[in-house]
Amino acid sequence: MLTFEQKQAIIESFPELTKKEISMKRVNYHFEESLYEKTIVVEKLHPNGNGFVYIGDLLKYEKVANDKGLVNIRDFSEAELREIIRDAIDFLSEDRDIPVVEKWTSREGVTLELRHHQRDWNIYFQENLEETFGAREEAVAYLLEEGFKLKK
Repeated sequence: MLTFEQKQAIIESFPELTKKEISMKRVNYHFEESLYEKTIVVEKLHPNGNGFVYIGDLLKYEKVANDKGLVNIRDFSEAELREIIRDAIDFLSEDRDIPVVEKWTSREGVTLELRHHQRDWNIYFQENLEETFGAREEAVAYLLEEGFKLKK
């Protein structure tokens, strides 16, 4: 388990975050450039190593997040902590009203669409939802495994 000081050093390596001390020697780290009302990325980091990162409703973290979209980072490694903080900042930076659409084609001529909208990566055949992923990398890996290539 990382110490409080190690976690602080990792968190403070993200220049986008601003430290704000709160009660009982705990600290919050805010992302002031958030596109949303929510600005706290790291919440209630305590000298005992406990703390939370806000990731909203990202599918990638649905099994570990509480109902407020917070993930406890007490036992996170450095790599895990860096990844979740980057995901949180990206989540709060993302304009969820602009969908991204990519067309993927198989050798047989079947076309699927990979659509990114509101934090999900969805694969559609025509207008039918086929699969949903929490990260683009997972969706792309699936498409490649199934023999699809990005249509240029």
